[in-house]
Amino acid sequence: MRSLFAVCAAVFLIACNTPSPEFRGVAPTRVTVQGSTFDVRVRGGRAEAIRVNAQYAPRFGPIQSRAGTAIAMVSGCEVVEVTGDQAQAFARLDCGNGPPPKSRRSMPWEIECLPVPGSEIEIAGEVSLDLDCAAF
Repeated sequence: MRSLFAVCAAVFLIACNTPSPEFRGVAPTRVTVQGSTFDVRVRGGRAEAIRVNAQYAPRFGPIQSRAGTAIAMVSGCEVVEVTGDQAQAFARLDCGNGPPPKSRRSMPWEIECLPVPGSEIEIAGEVSLDLDCAAF
């Protein structure tokens, strides 16, 4: 039983720093900026920064600027745009060799949502509930 738990924990922890499909196979460069540590991957005119350290309740505003700084340090390019969230940020880069790539804002093909049991609240004749959603 302990070995099963150890294997499950290892698999979970390995997934914490998994790059997105666009950056698979690119070796990360670890950079720390103002207390936030990122694994940065650069491919062409785009980059990805995955925050790998624990921080209490980080907001994306400060993390966004730190991720942009880390990406600029690794790539040597000007960062045009940083999007994402507190854990994983993506950037468009201007490396001086033509216009930066267009933003790739893709929507998931399908979203499946299920109500969270016990989350129903009736207020003023209307029912409110929490949903647990997954994108495919």
